[in-house]
Amino acid sequence: MGDSRDPAGGPWVLGVDSGGSGVRVALAPAGPAGAAGGSPGPASAATPLAAASLAADDRPAVTGPRGIDAASLMERVHPLVERLTAAAGADRIAAACVGAAGMATLGDDLRDRLPDALAAAFGVRRLALAGDAVTAYAGALGLRPGVVVAAGTGMIALGASADGDGHEGAGAWRRADGWGHLLGDAGGGAWIGRAGLDAAMRAHDGRAGGSMALMAAARERFGPLDAMPAQLYPRPDRAAVLASFAPEVGRAAGDDPVAAGILRQAAAHILESAAAVRPGAGPVDVALAGGLFRMGEPLLGPLRAQAERLLPGAVLVPAAGGPLDGALLIARALRHGRLPLPADPRLLTLTDRPGP
Repeated sequence: MGDSRDPAGGPWVLGVDSGGSGVRVALAPAGPAGAAGGSPGPASAATPLAAASLAADDRPAVTGPRGIDAASLMERVHPLVERLTAAAGADRIAAACVGAAGMATLGDDLRDRLPDALAAAFGVRRLALAGDAVTAYAGALGLRPGVVVAAGTGMIALGASADGDGHEGAGAWRRADGWGHLLGDAGGGAWIGRAGLDAAMRAHDGRAGGSMALMAAARERFGPLDAMPAQLYPRPDRAAVLASFAPEVGRAAGDDPVAAGILRQAAAHILESAAAVRPGAGPVDVALAGGLFRMGEPLLGPLRAQAERLLPGAVLVPAAGGPLDGALLIARALRHGRLPLPADPRLLTLTDRPGP
């Protein structure tokens, strides 16, 4: 990565989190070289954001013919960063990490244009462009080998190892699922919500496998069940609508065996994806990140109960922080030339410009 000293850059790092709900940025002191931490534990992952200044724009970047439009993202980021740097008295940002949903498949324009744009605007010399799964990984687990399961509306598992034993040229990153609610995301919020609504419709029809409790919850939430297809199918946010029913499954699980069975199956899917990406056969920390796990014991209980069978040697831990924590942690490590996460042409690309 080159000399970790940065005489012209100043001690500031920038993290950016870009997704469907908008753009968030964080500016923080880079800290001493030891603060970057080659392999910190989860507690270290949350420290950058605790000392950061934050700003946000609720407009997401535009997606164009070449994927996520770099000019659109800079239109959101530039005024936010200008405001933060002015307030902090930061004249130059030494390193930055931009995490974006869709970076792996829609990131060509960002990879082509964002390094020059951030260098011209803020003097950024060292830049990491990462998929949001990578920043979620770093925020949840730090910069050490392990597994992160990110589950909200969807579900994806990401594993990293320090020994480069990845699959099919993907370096040391492994990914399982995250294919969207039509092709996968098994065990995620939309999957649970759809399974719950299936049980509700079965009860409505008098078919086997139905749940009277979930039928009542579905009627309370959506109205007459005969009208459900017209409510759901035309909507562009079908996955979110399905996921909105997942908490009802969680609430019913204590007394309803069908709901409890849905969550047992969801937990099994999550553990199977984690097993597919674990970095080796030995003990492994598996961080649980994302809003789905706020469901609590109805889902966490089945995860713990099945972990030894489906993911032997795993230690399930809560996520230490979120994607913006991870972006700052990566930027801080990059600034000091001590980023141990593996580069990957789609998941994590690095730019290191020579100093002036």
